Amino acid sequence: MSSFSVRFLTPPSISRPNNTWKLPAATPSLAPLSTQLDASRLDPRVEEKDGYWVLKEEYRAGINPQEKIKIQKEPMKLFMEGGINDLANMSLEDIESSKLTKDDIDVRLKWLGLFHRRKHHYGRFMMRLKLPNGVTTSAQTRYLASVIRKYGKDGCADVTTRQNWQIRGVVLSDVPEILKGLAEVGLTSLQSGMDNVRNPVGNPLAGIDPHEIVDTRPYTNLLSQFITANSLGNTTITNLPRKWNVCVIGSHDLFEHPHINDLAYMPAKNEEGRFGFNLLVGGFFSPKRCAEAVPLDAWVPADDVIPLCKAVLETYRDLGTRGNRQKTRMMWLIDELGIEVFRSEVEKRMPVKKLERASKEELVQTQWERRDILGVHPQKQQGLSYVGIHIPVGRIQADEMDELARISDEYGSGELRLTVEQNIIIPNVDNSKLDALLKEPLLKQKFSPEPSILMKTLVACTGNQFCGQAIIETKARALKVTEEVERLVAVAKPVRMHWTGCPNTCGQVQVADIGFMGCMTRDENGKVVEGADIFLGGRIGSDSHLAEVYKKGVPCKDLVPIVADILVKYFGAVQRNREEVDD
Repeated sequence: MSSFSVRFLTPPSISRPNNTWKLPAATPSLAPLSTQLDASRLDPRVEEKDGYWVLKEEYRAGINPQEKIKIQKEPMKLFMEGGINDLANMSLEDIESSKLTKDDIDVRLKWLGLFHRRKHHYGRFMMRLKLPNGVTTSAQTRYLASVIRKYGKDGCADVTTRQNWQIRGVVLSDVPEILKGLAEVGLTSLQSGMDNVRNPVGNPLAGIDPHEIVDTRPYTNLLSQFITANSLGNTTITNLPRKWNVCVIGSHDLFEHPHINDLAYMPAKNEEGRFGFNLLVGGFFSPKRCAEAVPLDAWVPADDVIPLCKAVLETYRDLGTRGNRQKTRMMWLIDELGIEVFRSEVEKRMPVKKLERASKEELVQTQWERRDILGVHPQKQQGLSYVGIHIPVGRIQADEMDELARISDEYGSGELRLTVEQNIIIPNVDNSKLDALLKEPLLKQKFSPEPSILMKTLVACTGNQFCGQAIIETKARALKVTEEVERLVAVAKPVRMHWTGCPNTCGQVQVADIGFMGCMTRDENGKVVEGADIFLGGRIGSDSHLAEVYKKGVPCKDLVPIVADILVKYFGAVQRNREEVDD
């Protein structure tokens, strides 16, 4: 058994009827089986040197610029060997005078979770935190609030689509002190950007959900501890060909979105009745291609969550290509090798060199109506409830974070849960305190437990306010368009609308009912304006399906009537009468 092994029990699953609206089912994607493969193709392309994994000399022809930057200087040395302290003491003028240090702040610092906002906020950084399962404490929330407060209007925080915090406005000279503060409250930003494993996602209701299959928190915590070597830096997996996402499923609702992760653990029991996980691999989004995860045809016991993750990562690290960045996500490797060869490579990297075939007894109920987790809901613990609150497009300010920390202490257990829909859950609220909680000004005025139907599932990426890659502004526009659409039509059921500022699709438009991807287009006068490609028909859950383009190049100023028409035509919306609009 691996040193990373752990044993857990699982509660019984409970089924519920499914009454969700569906588009016609899509044909599932399947990785092809490679029929011709040179044996040398399975030779590892990386090797260990001085504690770091580097690309071998013979595989360096045709590599992309980011790989050259990694070869020129190991990014993890900024953390492992204290290079961040030297960098933080340099002026921006001195940093810009050398390509090496310029690449440090624009590329290598992403291994420390720091993203230079060169285009729109030169000298300012976004810092991305690791927050396994989206669970955070009041102390952590207060600390992050204290960091962003000092930056005034440049400082704010966002809840992301991977259940974690991103804080904005950070200046380089403050970073060493911030890193120390993070460690003191049990947080880290290490290995949260570039060619690393991103935040492990789990059920936001883990441990409190009356209908959960398994509590995902122990697994996501173990994954995060393995990935970062307990926040000390795990250099065996910091030189991947590209970023890599992982999730552990604990709900029938599939809140965790398994089909868009590189590795998804799906609860299942083997023939002997032992609890474990079937595995999905290869799901990803990119500007040139989006693919749903495919079955690895493998089952692992709960004890082997970490050994399996390690084996998949080492397979990807060793064999993945490093040329065109648009073709280096793990699914491209699966396509090249074929799923059986890829599986055999994972198998030989397991401690016992063996993988069981997938179990037929999957525990996720496929006929299940996805629940709304905003509002007040009873927990499995008698006398306690959780309260899901709406954070408009995930944006939050320092004073609001302090208030949430106070509220979580006063009414709950000092804990907050972040969701992939950019909202927050306050768990463990004594039922006797619910009325007082719901009267709190913050919940009455901004972070409502009962937002409008279209607002509650609205998601938006950072947009060009802060992100240099975004083509359009997203967060304020998403709110404005939704407000105007709500004046025109009324819907009876939630419709998930996602906004992303560019084809990198951080806003995950492909899983939305209606998605908006930023672009530049021309208006009726031929003037170049901000616009959006509209996507339609994304589904999440057991019958997942990626959305397809419905209409390209729509000027943003023309979106409202088009969206209203889509809602009427495809989602059963009804037009409001004049009196309702005036009211």
